[in-house]
Amino acid sequence: MKAGAPLLARIILKDSLDWEALTAAQVITARKKINRTRSSRAARIVTGLPDGRADLEEHSIDLPGRRLNIRVHRPRIASSHLPLILSFHGGSFIVGTPAQNDWLNSHLAARCPAVVVSVEYRLAPEHSLLDSMADGYDTLLRLVDDPFGWGIDPAAVAVLGESAGGTLATLVALRARKEGPPLRAQVLTCPCTDWSETMTEHPSVARNAGNPGLSLSQLRAGRRLSLPLQLDPETVSPLKFASLADLPPTLVVSGALDPLEDHGRRYVERLRMDGVDACLTCYPRAIHAFLSVPGLVPAAHPARREILALMRHHLRPQTGSTPPAAS
Repeated sequence: MKAGAPLLARIILKDSLDWEALTAAQVITARKKINRTRSSRAARIVTGLPDGRADLEEHSIDLPGRRLNIRVHRPRIASSHLPLILSFHGGSFIVGTPAQNDWLNSHLAARCPAVVVSVEYRLAPEHSLLDSMADGYDTLLRLVDDPFGWGIDPAAVAVLGESAGGTLATLVALRARKEGPPLRAQVLTCPCTDWSETMTEHPSVARNAGNPGLSLSQLRAGRRLSLPLQLDPETVSPLKFASLADLPPTLVVSGALDPLEDHGRRYVERLRMDGVDACLTCYPRAIHAFLSVPGLVPAAHPARREILALMRHHLRPQTGSTPPAAS
Protein backbone atom coordinates (compact mmCIF):
# COMPACT_ATOMS: atom_id res chain seq x y z
CA MET A 1 0.00 0.00 0.00
CA LYS A 2 1.31 3.43 -0.96
CA ALA A 3 2.16 5.65 2.01
CA GLY A 4 -0.06 8.68 2.54
CA ALA A 5 0.88 12.31 2.88
CA PRO A 6 2.47 13.39 6.18
CA LEU A 7 -0.20 14.01 8.82
CA LEU A 8 0.63 17.68 9.42
CA ALA A 9 0.47 18.37 5.68
CA ARG A 10 -2.97 16.79 5.51
CA ILE A 11 -4.19 18.96 8.40
CA ILE A 12 -2.57 22.31 7.61
CA LEU A 13 -2.73 22.32 3.81
CA LYS A 14 -6.30 21.16 3.37
CA ASP A 15 -7.85 23.45 0.75
CA SER A 16 -11.50 24.12 1.60
CA LEU A 17 -12.02 26.71 -1.15
CA ASP A 18 -14.10 25.86 -4.20
CA TRP A 19 -11.95 27.92 -6.56
CA GLU A 20 -14.13 27.13 -9.57
CA ALA A 21 -17.16 28.71 -7.88
CA LEU A 22 -15.39 31.99 -7.04
CA THR A 23 -15.88 35.15 -9.03
CA ALA A 24 -12.82 36.99 -10.31
CA ALA A 25 -13.10 39.48 -7.45
CA GLN A 26 -13.34 36.67 -4.91
CA VAL A 27 -10.23 35.00 -6.35
CA ILE A 28 -8.31 38.24 -5.89
CA THR A 29 -9.55 38.58 -2.31
CA ALA A 30 -8.62 34.97 -1.53
CA ARG A 31 -5.17 35.47 -3.07
CA LYS A 32 -4.43 38.52 -0.92
CA LYS A 33 -5.31 36.62 2.24
CA ILE A 34 -3.33 33.52 1.28
CA ASN A 35 -0.28 35.49 0.21
CA ARG A 36 -0.26 37.52 3.42
CA THR A 37 -0.24 34.28 5.37
CA ARG A 38 2.53 32.72 3.26
CA SER A 39 4.67 35.85 3.62
CA SER A 40 4.28 36.13 7.39
CA ARG A 41 6.98 35.27 9.91
CA ALA A 42 4.64 32.80 11.58
CA ALA A 43 4.39 30.86 8.32
CA ARG A 44 8.12 30.09 8.44
CA ILE A 45 7.30 27.18 10.73
CA VAL A 46 5.87 25.62 7.59
CA THR A 47 7.74 27.37 4.75
CA GLY A 48 11.17 27.18 6.42
CA LEU A 49 13.65 29.72 7.71
CA PRO A 50 15.74 31.58 5.12
CA ASP A 51 19.45 30.78 5.10
CA GLY A 52 21.23 33.34 7.28
CA ARG A 53 24.27 33.33 4.99
CA ALA A 54 22.31 35.10 2.26
CA ASP A 55 21.00 38.65 2.28
CA LEU A 56 17.40 39.29 1.27
CA GLU A 57 16.51 42.40 -0.71
CA GLU A 58 13.41 43.61 -2.51
CA HIS A 59 13.69 45.70 -5.67
CA SER A 60 11.57 47.02 -8.49
CA ILE A 61 12.63 46.41 -12.06
CA ASP A 62 11.57 48.47 -15.07
CA LEU A 63 10.35 46.50 -18.05
CA PRO A 64 8.66 47.73 -21.24
CA GLY A 65 5.45 49.43 -20.16
CA ARG A 66 5.47 48.16 -16.57
CA ARG A 67 7.39 47.78 -13.34
CA LEU A 68 7.67 44.50 -11.44
CA ASN A 69 8.82 43.63 -7.96
CA ILE A 70 11.58 41.08 -7.50
CA ARG A 71 12.80 39.29 -4.38
CA VAL A 72 16.56 38.86 -4.36
CA HIS A 73 18.79 36.52 -2.36
CA ARG A 74 22.54 37.18 -2.52
CA PRO A 75 25.46 35.55 -0.70
CA ARG A 76 26.76 37.68 2.15
CA ILE A 77 30.35 37.15 1.06
CA ALA A 78 30.77 39.53 -1.87
CA SER A 79 31.95 38.04 -5.13
CA SER A 80 32.08 38.95 -8.79
CA HIS A 81 30.90 36.78 -11.67
CA LEU A 82 28.09 35.18 -9.71
CA PRO A 83 25.67 32.88 -11.49
CA LEU A 84 22.08 34.05 -11.86
CA ILE A 85 19.17 31.76 -10.96
CA LEU A 86 15.80 33.14 -12.01
CA SER A 87 13.05 31.64 -9.85
CA PHE A 88 9.28 31.43 -10.37
CA HIS A 89 6.83 30.59 -7.58
CA GLY A 90 3.79 28.36 -8.01
CA GLY A 91 0.07 28.94 -7.51
CA SER A 92 -1.78 27.95 -10.71
CA PHE A 93 -1.27 31.51 -12.03
CA ILE A 94 -3.96 32.83 -9.64
CA VAL A 95 -2.14 32.86 -6.28
CA GLY A 96 1.39 32.70 -4.89
CA THR A 97 4.19 34.95 -3.74
CA PRO A 98 8.00 34.87 -4.09
CA ALA A 99 8.31 34.72 -0.29
CA GLN A 100 7.00 31.15 -0.23
CA ASN A 101 10.27 29.96 -1.77
CA ASP A 102 12.70 31.80 0.52
CA TRP A 103 13.88 28.56 2.16
CA LEU A 104 15.10 27.08 -1.12
CA ASN A 105 16.19 30.27 -2.85
CA SER A 106 18.25 31.63 0.04
CA HIS A 107 20.02 28.27 0.41
CA LEU A 108 20.95 28.24 -3.27
CA ALA A 109 22.18 31.82 -3.03
CA ALA A 110 24.40 31.05 -0.05
CA ARG A 111 25.65 27.63 -1.06
CA CYS A 112 25.98 27.72 -4.84
CA PRO A 113 26.73 30.68 -4.42
CA ALA A 114 24.58 32.69 -6.81
CA VAL A 115 22.24 35.62 -7.15
CA VAL A 116 18.75 34.13 -6.91
CA VAL A 117 15.94 36.36 -8.11
CA SER A 118 12.29 35.46 -7.64
CA VAL A 119 9.93 37.26 -10.00
CA GLU A 120 6.62 38.65 -8.80
CA TYR A 121 5.01 38.03 -12.17
CA ARG A 122 1.49 39.20 -12.98
CA LEU A 123 -1.37 36.84 -12.13
CA ALA A 124 -4.88 36.01 -13.30
CA PRO A 125 -7.65 37.01 -13.39
CA GLU A 126 -6.21 40.50 -13.93
CA HIS A 127 -3.62 39.18 -16.38
CA SER A 128 -3.16 36.18 -18.64
CA LEU A 129 -0.55 33.46 -18.67
CA LEU A 130 0.96 35.26 -21.67
CA ASP A 131 1.59 38.29 -19.45
CA SER A 132 3.23 36.06 -16.85
CA MET A 133 5.45 34.54 -19.53
CA ALA A 134 6.44 37.98 -20.85
CA ASP A 135 7.31 39.05 -17.30
CA GLY A 136 9.60 36.07 -16.92
CA TYR A 137 11.46 36.48 -20.19
CA ASP A 138 11.74 40.28 -20.02
CA THR A 139 13.10 40.05 -16.48
CA LEU A 140 15.70 37.56 -17.67
CA LEU A 141 16.83 39.91 -20.44
CA ARG A 142 17.04 42.82 -18.02
CA LEU A 143 18.97 41.01 -15.32
CA VAL A 144 21.68 39.46 -17.49
CA ASP A 145 22.82 43.05 -18.08
CA ASP A 146 23.36 43.30 -14.30
CA PRO A 147 21.51 46.61 -13.86
CA PHE A 148 22.00 46.61 -10.07
CA GLY A 149 25.72 45.85 -10.14
CA TRP A 150 25.47 42.49 -8.39
CA GLY A 151 28.35 40.97 -10.37
CA ILE A 152 26.15 38.63 -12.44
CA ASP A 153 27.92 36.40 -14.93
CA PRO A 154 25.71 36.46 -18.07
CA ALA A 155 27.23 33.18 -19.21
CA ALA A 156 26.06 31.30 -16.07
CA VAL A 157 22.28 31.55 -15.95
CA ALA A 158 19.64 29.01 -14.92
CA VAL A 159 15.88 28.98 -14.40
CA LEU A 160 14.01 27.40 -11.50
CA GLY A 161 10.26 26.99 -11.12
CA GLU A 162 7.67 25.25 -8.98
CA SER A 163 4.25 24.10 -10.23
CA ALA A 164 2.91 26.90 -12.49
CA GLY A 165 6.30 28.50 -11.96
CA GLY A 166 7.73 25.37 -13.56
CA THR A 167 5.59 26.13 -16.58
CA LEU A 168 7.07 29.62 -16.71
CA ALA A 169 10.64 28.45 -16.20
CA THR A 170 10.53 26.05 -19.12
CA LEU A 171 8.57 28.43 -21.37
CA VAL A 172 11.28 31.02 -20.72
CA ALA A 173 13.90 28.38 -21.54
CA LEU A 174 12.06 27.46 -24.75
CA ARG A 175 12.08 31.08 -25.85
CA ALA A 176 15.67 31.62 -24.80
CA ARG A 177 16.89 28.69 -26.92
CA LYS A 178 15.96 30.75 -30.00
CA GLU A 179 16.36 34.33 -28.87
CA GLY A 180 18.92 34.01 -26.06
CA PRO A 181 20.44 34.41 -23.62
CA PRO A 182 21.88 30.90 -23.35
CA LEU A 183 20.90 28.96 -20.23
CA ARG A 184 23.07 26.45 -18.41
CA ALA A 185 20.29 24.54 -16.59
CA GLN A 186 16.63 24.38 -15.72
CA VAL A 187 15.15 22.87 -12.57
CA LEU A 188 11.43 22.21 -12.39
CA THR A 189 9.76 21.10 -9.17
CA CYS A 190 6.29 19.55 -9.43
CA PRO A 191 5.80 21.31 -12.78
CA CYS A 192 2.56 21.65 -14.69
CA THR A 193 3.60 20.96 -18.29
CA ASP A 194 0.17 20.47 -19.87
CA TRP A 195 -2.41 23.28 -19.87
CA SER A 196 -4.38 21.78 -22.75
CA GLU A 197 -7.69 19.90 -22.59
CA THR A 198 -5.77 16.80 -21.45
CA MET A 199 -4.34 18.54 -18.36
CA THR A 200 -6.37 16.46 -15.88
CA GLU A 201 -6.41 13.23 -17.91
CA HIS A 202 -2.98 12.01 -16.80
CA PRO A 203 -3.25 8.95 -14.50
CA SER A 204 -1.56 10.66 -11.55
CA VAL A 205 -4.33 13.27 -11.43
CA ALA A 206 -7.00 10.68 -10.61
CA ARG A 207 -4.58 8.67 -8.45
CA ASN A 208 -3.59 11.61 -6.25
CA ALA A 209 -6.68 13.82 -6.33
CA GLY A 210 -7.55 14.86 -2.79
CA ASN A 211 -3.97 14.92 -1.52
CA PRO A 212 -2.88 18.22 0.08
CA GLY A 213 -0.83 20.77 -1.83
CA LEU A 214 -3.01 21.20 -4.92
CA SER A 215 -6.74 20.84 -5.38
CA LEU A 216 -8.18 20.06 -8.80
CA SER A 217 -10.56 22.96 -8.22
CA GLN A 218 -7.61 25.38 -8.02
CA LEU A 219 -5.94 23.79 -11.03
CA ARG A 220 -9.05 24.08 -13.20
CA ALA A 221 -9.74 27.63 -12.03
CA GLY A 222 -6.19 28.59 -12.87
CA ARG A 223 -6.57 27.22 -16.38
CA ARG A 224 -9.90 28.97 -16.96
CA LEU A 225 -8.77 32.34 -15.63
CA SER A 226 -5.22 32.54 -17.02
CA LEU A 227 -5.68 31.25 -20.57
CA PRO A 228 -7.30 33.70 -23.03
CA LEU A 229 -10.18 32.19 -25.01
CA GLN A 230 -8.41 32.84 -28.31
CA LEU A 231 -5.18 31.15 -27.19
CA ASP A 232 -4.31 27.63 -28.29
CA PRO A 233 -3.39 26.06 -24.92
CA GLU A 234 -0.86 23.76 -26.56
CA THR A 235 1.32 26.81 -27.28
CA VAL A 236 1.84 27.26 -23.52
CA SER A 237 2.02 23.53 -22.70
CA PRO A 238 5.69 22.48 -22.85
CA LEU A 239 4.68 18.83 -23.04
CA LYS A 240 2.86 19.55 -26.32
CA PHE A 241 5.70 21.33 -28.12
CA ALA A 242 6.74 19.63 -31.35
CA SER A 243 10.41 19.74 -30.38
CA LEU A 244 12.20 20.21 -27.07
CA ALA A 245 15.66 19.85 -28.59
CA ASP A 246 18.44 22.20 -27.49
CA LEU A 247 17.00 22.94 -24.07
CA PRO A 248 19.54 23.12 -21.24
CA PRO A 249 20.27 20.18 -18.91
CA THR A 250 17.15 19.61 -16.84
CA LEU A 251 16.27 18.26 -13.43
CA VAL A 252 12.62 17.54 -12.63
CA VAL A 253 11.78 16.92 -8.98
CA SER A 254 8.35 15.47 -8.29
CA GLY A 255 6.33 13.88 -5.51
CA ALA A 256 4.67 10.49 -5.71
CA LEU A 257 1.55 11.98 -4.06
CA ASP A 258 1.27 14.90 -6.47
CA PRO A 259 -1.60 15.01 -8.99
CA LEU A 260 0.91 16.47 -11.46
CA GLU A 261 3.49 13.71 -11.06
CA ASP A 262 2.88 12.46 -14.60
CA HIS A 263 3.30 15.98 -15.98
CA GLY A 264 6.90 15.96 -14.83
CA ARG A 265 7.56 12.34 -15.71
CA ARG A 266 6.24 12.60 -19.25
CA TYR A 267 8.10 15.86 -19.78
CA VAL A 268 11.40 14.21 -18.89
CA GLU A 269 10.60 11.37 -21.29
CA ARG A 270 9.99 13.90 -24.07
CA LEU A 271 13.19 15.79 -23.27
CA ARG A 272 15.23 12.59 -23.46
CA MET A 273 13.59 11.63 -26.77
CA ASP A 274 14.72 15.00 -28.16
CA GLY A 275 18.29 14.55 -26.96
CA VAL A 276 18.22 16.76 -23.87
CA ASP A 277 20.17 15.75 -20.76
CA ALA A 278 17.25 15.31 -18.36
CA CYS A 279 16.75 13.47 -15.09
CA LEU A 280 13.79 12.88 -12.80
CA THR A 281 13.63 12.22 -9.09
CA CYS A 282 10.30 11.30 -7.53
CA TYR A 283 10.12 11.39 -3.73
CA PRO A 284 7.73 8.77 -2.28
CA ARG A 285 5.96 10.71 0.51
CA ALA A 286 6.05 14.09 -1.18
CA ILE A 287 3.00 16.12 -2.12
CA HIS A 288 2.62 18.88 -4.68
CA ALA A 289 4.91 21.89 -4.12
CA PHE A 290 6.57 20.15 -1.17
CA LEU A 291 9.73 22.24 -1.47
CA SER A 292 7.78 25.28 -0.30
CA VAL A 293 6.63 23.48 2.88
CA PRO A 294 9.78 21.85 4.31
CA GLY A 295 8.33 22.10 7.81
CA LEU A 296 5.66 19.61 6.81
CA VAL A 297 7.35 17.33 4.27
CA PRO A 298 10.79 15.92 5.21
CA ALA A 299 11.53 15.01 1.57
CA ALA A 300 12.14 18.70 0.89
CA HIS A 301 15.58 18.43 2.50
CA PRO A 302 17.15 15.78 0.22
CA ALA A 303 15.41 17.41 -2.76
CA ARG A 304 17.06 20.74 -1.91
CA ARG A 305 20.48 19.04 -1.72
CA GLU A 306 19.89 17.51 -5.13
CA ILE A 307 18.92 20.83 -6.68
CA LEU A 308 21.99 22.51 -5.20
CA ALA A 309 24.27 19.78 -6.57
CA LEU A 310 22.91 20.21 -10.08
CA MET A 311 23.12 24.00 -9.97
CA ARG A 312 26.72 23.88 -8.76
CA HIS A 313 27.64 21.35 -11.42
CA HIS A 314 26.29 23.40 -14.33
CA LEU A 315 26.75 26.96 -13.07
CA ARG A 316 30.09 26.59 -11.31
CA PRO A 317 31.72 23.62 -13.06
CA GLN A 318 35.17 24.30 -11.65
CA THR A 319 33.87 23.56 -8.14
CA GLY A 320 30.72 21.68 -9.03
CA SER A 321 29.67 18.35 -7.62
CA THR A 322 28.44 15.34 -9.53
CA PRO A 323 24.90 15.88 -10.86
CA PRO A 324 22.13 13.58 -9.65
CA ALA A 325 21.68 10.30 -11.45
CA ALA A 326 18.65 9.83 -13.64
CA SER A 327 15.83 7.78 -12.18
